Amino acid sequence: MGKNRVFFPQEALDRWLRAGQVELSGAELTIRARRRRYRLVEAARVMAEVSNQPDPHELVGRVKTVAFLTELGAELLGGSMVIGDNAYEVVPGWLGSPIGSFTEHRAELDELRTGEAIVRPFGSDEELLADFLIRNL
Repeated sequence: MGKNRVFFPQEALDRWLRAGQVELSGAELTIRARRRRYRLVEAARVMAEVSNQPDPHELVGRVKTVAFLTELGAELLGGSMVIGDNAYEVVPGWLGSPIGSFTEHRAELDELRTGEAIVRPFGSDEELLADFLIRNL
């Protein structure tokens, strides 16, 4: 199974930061309600090729780090990206990789519990993140 990662659109991240639902410390994001931490890398979600050219790098529908896109020769500006003769619509944001395994995360939460449960248990990172997104999007 591949690495478990999630894309956080910049617009959503800004909204969550203003509302105090997440904390950002350097390149680390913490979802406060679930105390789940993610290591962030700047990225873009490629939505569409808009110049009616073939997509030689097969980027449409994928999330790629800005470092990777820059290596391809990409120029990014807001919601736009150009690589050679290709123009793309993108969503700027951050690619998050969970810090530690989900088992380690659950063990941390168990240590924090006192007489009453502070969080509802989840079976996986996917369930935890889905719950957060449903409540906040």
